Amino acid sequence: MGHEDTVGIILAAGESKRFGSAKQFLPFGDTTLLGQVVRNANASSLVQVVVVMGRMVDELRQSVGFGRAMAIDNTAYGAGCASSLLAGLDAAGDCAAIMLLLGDQPGVRTEFIDQVTSAWHRERPWASVTSYRGELGHPLVFAREAFDELRRLHGDKAVWKLIDAYPERVLQVNIDAGLPPDVDTPADYKRALTDLGC
Repeated sequence: MGHEDTVGIILAAGESKRFGSAKQFLPFGDTTLLGQVVRNANASSLVQVVVVMGRMVDELRQSVGFGRAMAIDNTAYGAGCASSLLAGLDAAGDCAAIMLLLGDQPGVRTEFIDQVTSAWHRERPWASVTSYRGELGHPLVFAREAFDELRRLHGDKAVWKLIDAYPERVLQVNIDAGLPPDVDTPADYKRALTDLGC
């Protein structure tokens, strides 16, 4: 990895408590829910893609086509999202920035990822957040200068607290599309399939 590279980290170690079953395996077009997220990232301009997984790692390796992405295990996934972020940072190594993507957000399309990546490279802010017609969401990008603070985070939603704490250091990248839904419930899954045209 080089000093100018942006590495994508897909957080996919969640326990799917609200959904009731392992949503990473849900059928999605000709792949799975997680497979679609990985496909979108792999087709982007990101130099490297890291997928952080938690439980059912062996099954995920068999069901998801990771392609060029590096799949890693987060054995501490029960400690919350921040533990997956730490595992992803370790795997990303020495890079200019990381982009955070969610393993249950297949609606974050490749062109969105590329738009956010290019905006970060133009402006080089401490961090950037994506604004979907005024609603904030992923991808999030953090420059190398933010890595130490990221490593001190704990629990869930911690990155958003960091974004909220330093609004003057965060670039909003506007995308003319609705906020892609997280697939947390069966209704979310149905909506995501409809958006895909399934």
